[in-house]
Amino acid sequence: MAAVGAAVCAAAIGLAFGQWDEAAGGVVGALCGALGSAPLVAGALRRGGTRGGTAALLALAALVGAALAFVPVVGYLEALAVPALGARLRRRSPDTHAGLRSLAKD
Repeated sequence: MAAVGAAVCAAAIGLAFGQWDEAAGGVVGALCGALGSAPLVAGALRRGGTRGGTAALLALAALVGAALAFVPVVGYLEALAVPALGARLRRRSPDTHAGLRSLAKD
C-alpha cells in the first residue's frame, strides 16, 4: 500500500515539475525506496516500535537523505552506501522459522 501511494505521489510531483521522464524516474525511485525500507520497518515494529513513531523517523531520514543527495560527491557516495547498508540489514535479519528446527525429527 505504501509503495503504491509513494509511486502515485512521485508521478504527480514529476509531472508537475517536469515531463513524463521525470515522473517515471520518480515512480522507480519511490518503488525502490518503499521496497528497500521494508526490512527496516519490519524490524522496528518487531522490536516494539510504534507505527507512527517509525513512520515519523523514516520520513525524517528520507528527507535528510534527499537533502544530502543534492551535494554532488555525497550524493554519489550515498547511492553506493544505502544499498550496501540494506544488504547488511537483510543478512542480519533472523530466519523466520529458526525456532522450529528443534521440533523437527531427523
